[in-house]
Amino acid sequence: MTAPTVVRDLVVAHTRALKLPGVARTFEGLARQARDSHWPHEDYLHEVLSAEQASRHESVIRQRLREARFPEVKTLDTFDFAAADGVNATQLHTLARGEWVTAPENLILAGPIGTGKTHLAIALGVEATKQKRRVLFTRAADLVRQLLEARDTRELTRLQQRLLRVEVLIVDEPGFVPFDRVGGELLFNLLTDRYERRATVVTTNLAFAEWVTVFAGDEKLTTALLDRLAHHATVLTTKGKSYRMRRRRTREEPS
Repeated sequence: MTAPTVVRDLVVAHTRALKLPGVARTFEGLARQARDSHWPHEDYLHEVLSAEQASRHESVIRQRLREARFPEVKTLDTFDFAAADGVNATQLHTLARGEWVTAPENLILAGPIGTGKTHLAIALGVEATKQKRRVLFTRAADLVRQLLEARDTRELTRLQQRLLRVEVLIVDEPGFVPFDRVGGELLFNLLTDRYERRATVVTTNLAFAEWVTVFAGDEKLTTALLDRLAHHATVLTTKGKSYRMRRRRTREEPS
């Protein structure tokens, strides 16, 4: 009979060769549990394979989180709904289920600076990664810069194709840095390509009427872009004063 340590080493070697990290982590503990509880062999095999399946699911989610490039991970659980004006917790938790991504539809989070728009956008993006969807977070100015650089190096088509594979594209705060005409047109073309094909999230502190200032005063392009973004879109409006300013004032108030 083969010694137990030899068998263990052989199993570990097989898991490495077959790339089964979940099995490698759990087979010994499950084997002890199976012996103690007198499991049939089929039950033990089922539990080991279930552990591998769970491990692979978690690995995909971790990979999706890395690919999303969130500046920091935010969740709905850490959002202060009680202090947020105009934000409906039930609606956000419904959106977290992801039907709008499957549709696909857009999501626009509009409101003053510091009222939780980016937090909510990231939180919904995190929920999408849990469903193994491809997500990408980008500042609007960074996205336009990448498009311009890709155009200059003749890599624009490749970048556009890569961005089109992203199931949830989060574009944070267009408006902080106005675009020139070429940059505005590149962004317009990207979002037009995604129209009714992929879900896009936009956070903005500008009213729709002010968007023309972002796109070099081009009213026709701005109108066409907003028409595509707002069609099949959920618009959430955050209100009130900056959350960060409220916290700062609370700390500064004498006790």
